[in-house]
Amino acid sequence: MLKAYRGELLHFLSDPAKGCLEESYQHFDDGLLIIKDGLVEQVGDASELLSTLDPSVEITHYESGLIMPGFIDTHVHYPQTEMIASYGEQLLEWLENYTFPFERQFEDFEHGKKVAEFFLTQLLAAGTTTALVFGTVHKESVEAFFTVAQQKKLRMICGKVLMDQNCPDYLSDTAQTGYDDSKALIEKWHDVDRLQYAITPRFAPTCSAEQLQKAGQLLAENPSVYIHTHLSENKDEIAWVKALFPDNDGYLDVYDQHKLLGRRSVFAHGVHLHDCECERLGETGSAIAFCPSSNLFLGSGLFNLKQAQKYNVNVGYGTDIGAGTTFSMLSTLNEGYKTQQLRADKLSPIQSFYLATLGGAVALDLEGTIGNFTKGAEADFIVLDYHATELMSRRMQHCRNLSEKLFILSMLGDERHVKATHIMGERV
Repeated sequence: MLKAYRGELLHFLSDPAKGCLEESYQHFDDGLLIIKDGLVEQVGDASELLSTLDPSVEITHYESGLIMPGFIDTHVHYPQTEMIASYGEQLLEWLENYTFPFERQFEDFEHGKKVAEFFLTQLLAAGTTTALVFGTVHKESVEAFFTVAQQKKLRMICGKVLMDQNCPDYLSDTAQTGYDDSKALIEKWHDVDRLQYAITPRFAPTCSAEQLQKAGQLLAENPSVYIHTHLSENKDEIAWVKALFPDNDGYLDVYDQHKLLGRRSVFAHGVHLHDCECERLGETGSAIAFCPSSNLFLGSGLFNLKQAQKYNVNVGYGTDIGAGTTFSMLSTLNEGYKTQQLRADKLSPIQSFYLATLGGAVALDLEGTIGNFTKGAEADFIVLDYHATELMSRRMQHCRNLSEKLFILSMLGDERHVKATHIMGERV
C-alpha cells in the first residue's frame, strides 16, 4: 500500500564534514516522500513524482514545515527519567546520591513498564524515533522496556547493566549472573521485530576484569549485538580507572583489552580522549555518543568534535537523560553548538542535523535501515514546524537559505516544534 507525504523535505546522503557539502544532502522546497508498506519507496521533487502516482494514493501535505528523518539518540538512560534535573553534583557523587537509589525501583517489572511508556512517549513527542538505551542491573528493566517498545513498533536498542563492584549491594550482579541474564535477554529479544540488544557494562570502575571478560565473551558469541558503555566523561572518573586498572594503558585500553571495541560499540561522552585513543576508536569503527547537555550539567567538559573527526570516529548525539536535561534533540543541538563555541570551534547547523539523523544511524551501524530516505529504509520521520512559536515564526521571515533555517530550528526549537512523528509511515 502506497502513502505519500508532501512538503519541504531534507535528508542526508553522507557526512558534510567529508567531501562536498552540497552533495551530502538532498533538499526539496516542495518534495514528495512515497512510502510502501512502511518503507521508503521514493523521494524527490513533487512536480516530478506526483504524475507517477495513482490517483487513489492518499497524499498528506505538510505546509510551512520541514519533513526529515526522525532523530536518533545514541545514549540515554530510561530509568533516570524521573530523576532528571537533580541538583548540584558532578558525575561520581551524582551517581551515588541520585542515580543508584532511583534505579533500585526497576527490579519491579510493572514499574519499569510505566516509566518506559512515559519515556518513549516523551521521545516520540520530541521527534526521536530510535535510541540506544541503558536499562538497570535488573533483567526486568529490559523486559519492561522491550515490551513497551515492541507494542509501539519502534526500532530501539537496550541492555541490562553489568555492575559487580564499587556499587550498592542492591544494584550488584556477578560476572556469571550478568552473563547469564544478558544471554537470556539476547536470545529472547535481539532482532525480534525492530528490537536489538546492547551488552551494557555501566563503566570500567563498576566492572571487574572478570565481568569485562564475560562481556567480551558475550560479544564474541553474539557478534550482531551492541556494546554500550561510558568512556572518559569526567577527570576524577579517569583517575579512578587508572587506579583500578594500573596495568592498562588508559581508560579505552581497559575496554580494548577485553575485546569490546568494534563496529557496534558505542562509548558515551569521550570528553577527555587522547589522540591515540581516538585513532583506536576510528580504526575499530567504534562510535562516540556526544552528550553536550549532560556534559555541561555535570561540569564534565567540552567534547572535542574536531579531534574525533580527524580520526574518522563515528559520532552521534545523545541526550543522556537524566544527567541531560532535555528529551529534545533540537535543544541538544543548541547545547552542542555552544560547547564547540567554547572550544573556539564552529559547528555548522548542517553538520548538527547530520549528526542527529544519518550520523546517528552510522554510529549505530544502521545506515540504510534508518537515518535517511534511501529506498528501502524504514519510514520513521518527523515534521518540524517553523511557526510553532511566535518568536521562531518572526525570525524565520529573515532567513535567506537552508542553513539559516536549520540554525534557527536548533537554537530556538524544542519539542513544541515537532509537528508530527511517524513510525513506519504511520503518524503516532
